[in-house]
Amino acid sequence: MNFFNKLPGHIQTPSGYEWLVLKKIPRIFLICTALPCAVMLALYLSNASINRDQEQVIYLCLGLLFTAWFFIGTVAIGCVVVMIMKGPAYVADPYELPEENDKLEPRR
Repeated sequence: MNFFNKLPGHIQTPSGYEWLVLKKIPRIFLICTALPCAVMLALYLSNASINRDQEQVIYLCLGLLFTAWFFIGTVAIGCVVVMIMKGPAYVADPYELPEENDKLEPRR
């Protein structure tokens, strides 16, 4: 049994912006990770004790960091979905319908 039967005559769609975005994601990920981490590292290394305002800045940087990671992950998943959708079309094995019985299902 062949699980992946390609649909005959299907024209594959050319790639678009999804590849451009997907290629830029590692660089964007590094930049969006480095900026909040640099601020947190500077706060940790500059003071022996951290006051309340500096602690709040650290928490805001962590929130920004996780928000950026989730956004970048969502965009990457979206690019992969678009690439899969633009790929070749597959068709499932046909399912033979059973014979209709007029006595069991009356017509309306």
